[in-house]
Amino acid sequence: MQVVAGATTGTGNGLGAMPGKMRLTEPYVRMIARNAYFWAWPMVNAYNRRVAVGHVPEPGLAGGMMPIAPPNRLAMLSDYVDPTERLVACPNQDVVYGGGIAALDQSPVVIQIPDFGKRFWVFQVVNLRTDSIASLGAMYGTKPGFYLLAGPDWHGEVPKGITAVLRSDTQTAFVVPRIFLDDTPADHAAVQSAITGIDMYPLASYDGVMKHRDWSQLRRYPAVPRSGDDPGEKRWVFPEKFFDELPAVLRDAPARPSEEARYAEILSVIAATRNDPALRSAMVDEAQRAQTELVDPLLQFRNFGIPLAGNWTTQNDGARFGTQYFMRTAVARSSIFVNKPEETRYFSLDLDAAGTRLDGAKRYTVTFAKGQLPPVRGFWSLTMYDQYHFFVPNALGRYALGTRNLDLKPNADGSLTLYIQADEPSDPAQRANWLPAPAGQPFSLMLRAYWPEQAIASGEWTPPPVVVAR
Repeated sequence: MQVVAGATTGTGNGLGAMPGKMRLTEPYVRMIARNAYFWAWPMVNAYNRRVAVGHVPEPGLAGGMMPIAPPNRLAMLSDYVDPTERLVACPNQDVVYGGGIAALDQSPVVIQIPDFGKRFWVFQVVNLRTDSIASLGAMYGTKPGFYLLAGPDWHGEVPKGITAVLRSDTQTAFVVPRIFLDDTPADHAAVQSAITGIDMYPLASYDGVMKHRDWSQLRRYPAVPRSGDDPGEKRWVFPEKFFDELPAVLRDAPARPSEEARYAEILSVIAATRNDPALRSAMVDEAQRAQTELVDPLLQFRNFGIPLAGNWTTQNDGARFGTQYFMRTAVARSSIFVNKPEETRYFSLDLDAAGTRLDGAKRYTVTFAKGQLPPVRGFWSLTMYDQYHFFVPNALGRYALGTRNLDLKPNADGSLTLYIQADEPSDPAQRANWLPAPAGQPFSLMLRAYWPEQAIASGEWTPPPVVVAR
């Protein structure tokens, strides 16, 4: 029997029914809606980012600060990300970012990877589920060349000169290059030639010749519209639209074997309530509740992840979530598009060593013992965020400390102390190690370890505690 619901008249019993069709109760519809909203939230978030670039005519910068490109093209920054951006939470100022969205139902794409020499680099390629679908980077020994990214239904001929073929199991994929940049005038100049060969374009544009572009000369677009005066990340998921958008999202990301029953159940309820305003209203209401009660709290790092000493948390399976749906949604809400653990290990912190919320009204220190800096083959950094996971402008224009800062001053015993506070340290010698905090506001920290050594992967090394300064 087909499971549908229709409008009822005068029953007042919370049931939807049509002659010859099965009734659905409102509590059942709410249960399915709540579960579906939480489970599919990352996919709807990602899909709506694709929708947002559909009108863009050519690669450029949104608001003059973030790379944006039409589907199947890519745009690159030529410097660190602008500190006022609000399109992607938890940015860093260690790399030159790029970004492109592949609409693989339209065409496969060719990803150009130039020779970066000894410079650290990684290209993140993830599907609509935000799971990684490729391994491209310094840590893999990836060769320069042309890489073909194709969707699940493409069976065309691979042209001569393609280095490797990458496959996405969803029709939408995201390509995010990250190229390390030292914070020196010399490296700011040197990185320009390193990034000029980065590109992505439809297969029809491939001719076997490496294309080059000066990414410092990009068209400027207006900022992507935001919702009201929300200080956090631009909203990509709207409860009131969610169930109208979800069928297209699920077509883009076909069910995996373990998800077939889930897909069928969700789609049957959406179809059944399409002509029942009361039950459709209940679905939207439940989505709004799920956003407030389930999703929004996951912006805070302390509410998810693997707990470590000093109230740090981490994750072992970023970008390969599989059926870890809680972690997938938590990461999408707090810091979407993370790298795989062998590419980057993330350590996050909301609370000091005593368990008190980090606050710009206090002064803190974090000390790495001699020989105990994050063990990496790439680089490491400690980044400052406000409570919404964005930068807060400060007089130094400094939002992170780490490998890129060549003037960090160790202590006499070889240890390294970083000073985390809103006001400048009274000792001028500490200024190079000062990470400005937002005055009088809660804040969060993220330590990134790019290309981590085994000591990080095994859990032997974890970050030192952040303590209130004496």
